[in-house]
Amino acid sequence: MSFFIKSLFIVIPIFTSLIIIEQIASKMLKKKVNNSTDIISSLSSGITNITKDGMKISIVLVSYSFFLKHMKLFEIQPTWLAVIVAIIVQDFSGYWLHRLNHRVNVFWNRHTIHHSSEEFNLSCALRQSISETIHFGAILMIPAALVGVPAKIFAFLGPIHLFMQFWYHTKLINKMGWLEHIIVTPSHHRVHHAINSEYIDKNYGQIFIIWDKLFGTFQPELNDVKPVYGMLRPAKTWNPVLINYKHLWQLINDAYHAQRYWDKIRIWFMPTGWRPRDVESKYPIDTITDPFNQNKYKPIITSPYFIAWSFFQLNIALITMFHFFTIIHKQTMGLNYCYGFFIIFHVFSFTSTLDNKRYSMKTELMKIFFIFVLLYSQDFHWFGLTYIYGGSMVLYSLLSFSITYYYHNTFKLKAI
Repeated sequence: MSFFIKSLFIVIPIFTSLIIIEQIASKMLKKKVNNSTDIISSLSSGITNITKDGMKISIVLVSYSFFLKHMKLFEIQPTWLAVIVAIIVQDFSGYWLHRLNHRVNVFWNRHTIHHSSEEFNLSCALRQSISETIHFGAILMIPAALVGVPAKIFAFLGPIHLFMQFWYHTKLINKMGWLEHIIVTPSHHRVHHAINSEYIDKNYGQIFIIWDKLFGTFQPELNDVKPVYGMLRPAKTWNPVLINYKHLWQLINDAYHAQRYWDKIRIWFMPTGWRPRDVESKYPIDTITDPFNQNKYKPIITSPYFIAWSFFQLNIALITMFHFFTIIHKQTMGLNYCYGFFIIFHVFSFTSTLDNKRYSMKTELMKIFFIFVLLYSQDFHWFGLTYIYGGSMVLYSLLSFSITYYYHNTFKLKAI
């Protein structure tokens, strides 16, 4: 089991506890920071991202190990100095990759899920991508390769660097004095997530804010401009799988409808949001022009019992994900892919029900079929567990379909 997967068994309970503490603190301070459906969507997104990483669905165009092997001039000593260099290089590369994701049309699809929440809280930090499958960031880590920083340091540092970006996704911490000049704080990151014209495309830093100040992208939070969160082209769905590919689908459609061949090519590499003029006039997109008149996406089904059921569905996803990670090294790659895709499909299905989409009935039927196929292929065991667990999954799938059917008949159906 890799260091990243092992660390999840520690950090996920910690993150969950902090999210609960934030919710309690917000009620005590009478400051609204989230809503239930948004939390479910955010945590579901985190589950899909982690599951995708466990399945190792990615293509590395060039690795750090390659540069280390062919470009190393000497090996830096002592180890503590190599770690310091690694931290600086990791954060420097993170800044530029983050900036690239924001500023280039095709790369925005890798990051849109993280900015899709119209709230700003600790749970939205877990909105991470499943569409980021092509990796080339090692190019920015060449300075570390030149001085011989071992690859194993980055193997440990990478997850830690990612986890350290969790805490500053909150509205409950104000400006932090002298730390505002050194590290990324909640105030800095509120600016980054805001869609106000004063704040858009600012503060790309991940741990150190110095990069933004060096490269001209720093913006402090203004006392007279309250941040408004989300995207200029709202996602309008709780389904994290759809959000992950929404922008890509838009680019494909725009490239298809563009009359000029040059526009079909350059649309992918133009600044984020750029569209050919002919396409923009014929196929307008709902875009926020005044953030202060933002209409947030709201739950269609507001029954507290349905919200409780959706949290139960979320917990099914979380439990199966943890089980997946405990057996991932014991199974064949084929079974791992089957289990991983089942978890992601399960998330797709119950978040479609959150949107009250008509096709969620079909996805629930497909989930029943998927479970039966998985059980049949494993002699009615559930990935190493006994028949009791296999039978429980069958009963669960039938219950899930029945409750989805009930709510679809109780509330107005919404077409695709």
